[in-house]
Amino acid sequence: MTTISEITLHLVKLPLVTPYRVSYRVYEDFDPIIVEARDTDGGIGWGEGHISPGYSFETIEGGWAFCRAQAENVIGREVAEAIAGVSRHIDRSPVAASGLLNALEMLAGSPILTLAEDTRVPLLTPMHVMDPDGIAAEVEARLADGFTTLKVKVGKDVDGDLARVAATRQAARGRASIRIDANRGFSESQGCRFAAALDAQGIELFEQPCGADDWAANAAVAKVSAVPVMLDESVYGVADIERAAGIEGIGFIKLKLKKFGRMDLLEAALKRIRDLGMEPVLGDGTSAEICCWMEACVARLVIDNAGEMNGYLKPKARLFADPLGFEKGAMVLKAGFVPEIDRETLMRHTVKAERISRPAAGIRAAAV
Repeated sequence: MTTISEITLHLVKLPLVTPYRVSYRVYEDFDPIIVEARDTDGGIGWGEGHISPGYSFETIEGGWAFCRAQAENVIGREVAEAIAGVSRHIDRSPVAASGLLNALEMLAGSPILTLAEDTRVPLLTPMHVMDPDGIAAEVEARLADGFTTLKVKVGKDVDGDLARVAATRQAARGRASIRIDANRGFSESQGCRFAAALDAQGIELFEQPCGADDWAANAAVAKVSAVPVMLDESVYGVADIERAAGIEGIGFIKLKLKKFGRMDLLEAALKRIRDLGMEPVLGDGTSAEICCWMEACVARLVIDNAGEMNGYLKPKARLFADPLGFEKGAMVLKAGFVPEIDRETLMRHTVKAERISRPAAGIRAAAV
C-alpha cells in the first residue's frame, strides 16, 4: 500500500525584478510556503501557498503552523485519504491548505495536470508606470511582448487614477483591452465617482472597488459603473459566487487556486460562475511558478479570456529547473510537462525549512 512518507515545508523569499504595486502595499518580493510531499513509492508532489498579509485574514506564521499540523496528520496515510482529511479544514487557512492539497493532488497524479498537447494560455500584464507621461512608452513595450490585455491598478486618488486609465486607453488605441483593479482601495463614494466617470471604450472590467466584506458598497459601485464590475477579494466559496450573481452590474468573478484549496474544486467553481450568467476570470499575480502552472492547467479547461497567473514572471529567480515558458503574451505549456524543482535555487532562497516524517519511533519533525 502506497502511503505518504514525508512532507517538507520551505518558506522562501523570492525578490522581484520590478516592485509590484497594489492599493494596500508594494511587493518587493514574494514569500510563499512551498510544500514537498513524498510517498513510499518514491513519488513526489509540489504545492505553493503564498499568504499575502493585507490580502486575507491568514498570516505566514499561522499558515506554517497549519501546514505543519496537517502534515503530521497525513504521514502514513494513503494520498486520497490525506486529501479528504486536509480538505475538511480548508476554511481555517485556505491559502496554506492549498499548498498542502496541491502537493498531494500532484502526488496523486491529478488528470488536470496532464497535458496531451502543447498549450498556450494568454496572460494579461500589469502596468507599472505611475506618471501619465510615461504610460505610452510602457504600453508600447507591453504590446511588443505580445500582451493584448493590460491591467491598471487604482484605488489611491480618483482623479489621478482616472487620468492614468485615460492615458493607458489613449496609448493602447484599441490594440489591447484594459482591466482596472482597485484592490479594495476605494470608499463607496470614491468608487462610485470613479466608476461613473469611466469612458467604457476599451475597458473590459473594474475589479474589486471596495472592501472585501462591504458587499453593499461594491453593489452601489456596480450599479453606477460604466463597465462591468468584477469581484475578487470578496469571493472565497460557491456561496459568495451565488450571492454576487444577484447583484446588478457584477459581470465577472475572479478566482484563485489558493482560495479554493483543490484544483477540482476550483474548476467546478469557475463553471458555476458561467452557469450563473457571469464570466469567470482566473489567476494570481502574486504566486510563483508552482501555483501559476497549476492555475494555467485549470484555465485551459474552463477559461477563454486572459489569465492573471502571471506571478511567475515577476521574481528574479525561477523555481523550475525547466522554467515555465512565455511567448507572445502567453504562458507556453509543453505536452507531458512535469516540473522538476531546481533544488539549488530553492535552497538558496529558503528562509526556513522543516521535514515531517515517520521513523520507527513515531512522527518526527526536523529542521532542514
